[in-house]
Amino acid sequence: MKACVPLMVAMLCGLAWAGNLESCASRCNEKFNRDAACQCDRRCSRHGDCCEDYEHLCTAKEEPEEFLELEEEAPDNSLYSAPSSCQGRCREAFDKHHPCHCNDRCQEFGNCCKDFESLCGDHEGFSHSSDAITKEELQSISEKIYKADTNKAQKEDIVLNSQNRISPSETGDQVDHCPEPLFTYVNEQLFSKPTYAAFINLLNNYQRATGHGEHFNAQQLAEQGVFLREIMKTAVMKELFSFLHHQNRYGSEQEFVEDLKNMWFGLYSRGNEEADSSGFEHVFSGEIKKGKVTGFHNWIRFYLQEKEGLVDYYSHNYDGPWDSYPDVLAMQFNWDGYYKEVGSAFIGSSPEFEFALYSLCFIARPGKVCQLSLGGYPLAIQTYPWDKTTYGNGKKYIATAYVVSSTQQ
Repeated sequence: MKACVPLMVAMLCGLAWAGNLESCASRCNEKFNRDAACQCDRRCSRHGDCCEDYEHLCTAKEEPEEFLELEEEAPDNSLYSAPSSCQGRCREAFDKHHPCHCNDRCQEFGNCCKDFESLCGDHEGFSHSSDAITKEELQSISEKIYKADTNKAQKEDIVLNSQNRISPSETGDQVDHCPEPLFTYVNEQLFSKPTYAAFINLLNNYQRATGHGEHFNAQQLAEQGVFLREIMKTAVMKELFSFLHHQNRYGSEQEFVEDLKNMWFGLYSRGNEEADSSGFEHVFSGEIKKGKVTGFHNWIRFYLQEKEGLVDYYSHNYDGPWDSYPDVLAMQFNWDGYYKEVGSAFIGSSPEFEFALYSLCFIARPGKVCQLSLGGYPLAIQTYPWDKTTYGNGKKYIATAYVVSSTQQ
């Protein structure tokens, strides 16, 4: 009888353990468990193997997940020394250290700079206060853009091997937790589509090290025009222009395209006096500054560099909730000897989709977090303007744009 006691205890413990593995109690967001009867990890909904109480226990009260606090350094706020002009400052956030202001409410408080009206007034064809774009409008147009992305990858077009997920506290460790590449397979027939082909042609037109001036030949300049023409043929960009035109931001498609060309491809200096950078180069192609990778937020660029053996995928610290493409991944990687601590990227999106969302957020929320909605899931994008130099009538170039947070629902 005494010999049976340990056996009975073991059986009871085993039953209790098995029971625990049929529920998500104390198991929310754990890694995949092959011994469990059902799963409670973040991917179980897309694989159809969640426990019955997963939604109730693991998703109902989950807060927005911030994962990119170390993503970029914000542009230097000391670029202006007590500026007394609105040159390059139109619609900037209020700063008590400035002697005069250029924000939407400076006229209300009587503290505008003297050239506010000439540089920031209604000459662009819209009133900043009456035509301000609301959060609800941003969420609505982003859903329309999401649905319009017919050039995106389908599930069978990409096989990802995301492997090990790490905590935010580990992103600076520079440890390779993933022995295999991120991309197991990509259907490269995607790249023959006009917008993909035009986008890829642009990627190698840049020197990645800041401090070295960019000089484009006639063909490279023409490739910028080809890319803009091709994306403007898509439903994604037509949705964006229609929305911004309705908001009185642009009077014509020609005006819109010209502004896109300037804000994305216009050159400025991140290093010394030479024009060595642009929004497009930084966001999509990637740069090296002070021994670190900056920008580099594009899955196509990542795949092509990984295929050439120039990118070594280390880990990820976030995987988005979408069960189809586009998805979002925040990852750590080494780019030919330089480390990226946290780099977010849409996965499986078309070039025009990313270009549209980043442009939308830069136009509607420059320098701020831009709250969008994609497939019913909230998503936030951060943009920053380049404040040191401007184009046109005080307009700012794009310094950077990237995904900063999402919410699991």
